[in-house]
Amino acid sequence: MSARIEIVGRVSGRRRWTVEQKLAILRDAFGPEGSVRAAIERHEVGSGAIYTRRRQAMSGALTGVTVPSQPSFTEVQIAAPAATLPARAVAQPGRGRIRIELQSGVRLTVDASVDVDTLSRVIGVLAR
Repeated sequence: MSARIEIVGRVSGRRRWTVEQKLAILRDAFGPEGSVRAAIERHEVGSGAIYTRRRQAMSGALTGVTVPSQPSFTEVQIAAPAATLPARAVAQPGRGRIRIELQSGVRLTVDASVDVDTLSRVIGVLAR
């Protein structure tokens, strides 16, 4: 009596991957014809490892090259001047007002004499 037995198992212990191997796995998972499920089975890695490596690759931590932060832009709308202003209303230097509405819904109104550095820091904190 002859019986054939096949044992399929994973490698025990931690495996060490080179950066090139990690990037190849990411290409298999997220490339044009990629599939996370297929990459998991083909390379015998967990889904958590793939998503962790993707996050590392996007931040530059995987390759050691940090990605410079990109400026973010927000839509600006200029409102038409109100037609109901009283005739005696005259623009005075330093009296102009700027209304800023962030994507988060926060609204700021500042006058023209605001310190630019301070305003920049405030917007940076509120935009987070």
